[in-house]
Amino acid sequence: MAKTMQPQELIDSAVVDPTGNKLGKVGNVYLADATRQPEWITVKTGLFGTKESFVPLSGAHADQDGVHVRVDKEAVSDAPRIEADGHLSMEESAQLYKHYGLPMPRTSPDGRMDDRTQGRGGTGRGQAGMDESAGRQRRDADPAMTRSEERLNVGTEQVETGHVRLRKYVVTEEQQVTVPVSHEEVRVEREPITKPGGERAEIAEDEQEVVLHAEKPVVDKETVAVERARLKTETVTEDQTVSGKVRKEQFEVVDDEGKHRKS
Repeated sequence: MAKTMQPQELIDSAVVDPTGNKLGKVGNVYLADATRQPEWITVKTGLFGTKESFVPLSGAHADQDGVHVRVDKEAVSDAPRIEADGHLSMEESAQLYKHYGLPMPRTSPDGRMDDRTQGRGGTGRGQAGMDESAGRQRRDADPAMTRSEERLNVGTEQVETGHVRLRKYVVTEEQQVTVPVSHEEVRVEREPITKPGGERAEIAEDEQEVVLHAEKPVVDKETVAVERARLKTETVTEDQTVSGKVRKEQFEVVDDEGKHRKS
């Protein structure tokens, strides 16, 4: 362990594997005979924590999230099924060491695990809590049961919903424009001669020509900029209702007569 932990501090702590998966909660703590330090824990798994699997504490550390072990969820699930009765035999210890790929501590002449070679002590016998009786007394003294339930955590994420394009195209339309035009017309002006004899008069044919002018509409086209447009987005907030199914645990009390009472 990263720091020395008291066995009673580990009981009911969450157990987390290296990838962050929660394996379950600590059921029992098994101490090394030589060092009296936590060496193995049992993890309560399965529905309502009815199964317990042995998990090594080698390389593990504890923090606020629980006990972080060095073995993954799959290895714990496939661990040998050993009865968590407060005692590990030599054969059971060997099975667990082999399964997790850990070196088996060398035994001393008296048959106990020698902690001098491995630096962590043997696991010939374990204890639940500080020892078998003390651990069971502690669990009996505090028979609390934790009820859990799921809750919906709702958030938002931004997703792409479509594309909008702004384009321009050419149309032809008929336009009518009124333009004032002018033209020349001939008007005969007559001026009476009041003093006869002032001009030479003779009878003869004569003619006079006048050039007439008129304006006519001339159509020309030019291209001018009349408007500018661009696409912009704006955020509109609206309320949406989401739903999901969640599970929760319920307490139920059953007496000796088999009567059920929810609590």
